[in-house]
Amino acid sequence: MNNLIRLVGRRLLLLPIMVLGVTFLVFVLMSLSPIDPAYAALGESATPEALAQYRENNGLNDPWYVQFGSYIAGMVQGDLGVYGQAGLSVADKVFAALPITLQLTFFGLIIAILISFPLGIIAALFRNRWPDQVIRFFSVIFIATPSFWLAILLVMAFIGKLPVAGGLPQLSEDPLGWFERMLLPAISLGVPVIGQMTRIVRTSMVEELDSDYVRTAIGAGIPRSVVVSRNVLRNALITPVTVLGLRVGYLIGGAVVIEIIFNLQGMGRVLIDGITNSWVSVVQGSALVVAISFILVNIIVDVLYVLINPRIRAV
Repeated sequence: MNNLIRLVGRRLLLLPIMVLGVTFLVFVLMSLSPIDPAYAALGESATPEALAQYRENNGLNDPWYVQFGSYIAGMVQGDLGVYGQAGLSVADKVFAALPITLQLTFFGLIIAILISFPLGIIAALFRNRWPDQVIRFFSVIFIATPSFWLAILLVMAFIGKLPVAGGLPQLSEDPLGWFERMLLPAISLGVPVIGQMTRIVRTSMVEELDSDYVRTAIGAGIPRSVVVSRNVLRNALITPVTVLGLRVGYLIGGAVVIEIIFNLQGMGRVLIDGITNSWVSVVQGSALVVAISFILVNIIVDVLYVLINPRIRAV
């Protein structure tokens, strides 16, 4: 347990460094934008004097390192800047949309796990027989299916049968309404991951089933079902869980596109609003929050990896 705590502590100590690096990268990329934040905030009717005053008040005339330091200081306090002529808070806009994106991401992830893991296990147990061949065939189709294309097909197929537009009910207030509204976007998001994870789980299971300890245990008279359930499954989950952490980043990025198709007011809508209105601060804040969310999710996956694989705890 002490080794586990130390490993978790190391990852948490690296968290501020990774966040600082991501923040710097996003800041540099946004600083290269040709869009003038003062012009975007005040509009076309702004006078040169008003634009100059805005730049002075918001530190846009300061050196880049001073601007970056000010941005970090504000970010630590939950301030990601302002946007629009009314000076609205970027943090309020982003953090109102973030829960929707995270809900969609993890709903899609849960669907992918619940389907891909059993399919991969079945395919491995019936290797080279018809269940395996059928599962491998459909896994290839799922991998080749773009999420946005599937989303459009689902909208066309289920319009009038399931809600494909409109607001998202609160999960705590209307679980059924939330489920119906999120089901199609989550399926669209999860199908490619189902195909990928099914093949990964199958490969990992096959490698474990071919291991010497499995043949030895079965040869010693231990039932195959016992060996599979107690040893093979646990060892075979190590690789899929590791890969799953990388797939979460794919899901977060894919959710941004899926939200636009299904008119969900998540981070995708925030990014589109920021781009179409030339709100550099909104785009910067959105990209930063999505990147930090990805980092945090991968830290959680690292912890799960350590819990599943006891050998790593001794490192």
